[in-house]
Amino acid sequence: MAKSGRERSAKAAEKRIQYDEKELRHRVRFGIRQKLDELMSWNDITEINEAVQNLILNAHALGPTLSYQAMESPRHKVQISENVARMFRNESLAELKRDPGDDVISPVER
Repeated sequence: MAKSGRERSAKAAEKRIQYDEKELRHRVRFGIRQKLDELMSWNDITEINEAVQNLILNAHALGPTLSYQAMESPRHKVQISENVARMFRNESLAELKRDPGDDVISPVER
């Protein structure tokens, strides 16, 4: 006799508990999804969960030193151009000329 849907669900729930499975949910923006889709197409992978598991396993296999390169987040580097730095300096000096701020009081010599 075939199992009912409830019996199949119960058996699946038991397996999840037995293997300590955890459901991971992660939202990504379009650019990240495009990169994942590209990785999946390069490797003939059709399931997202398979791709994510492979990425985790392969990064872990690299070890603590090399996995850092695979796992590090790209950071935006802020570089101020000479023109912007010059404009900022000129505006700052102009503001100081308009309002020099508090008067400077020299310490009293004893």
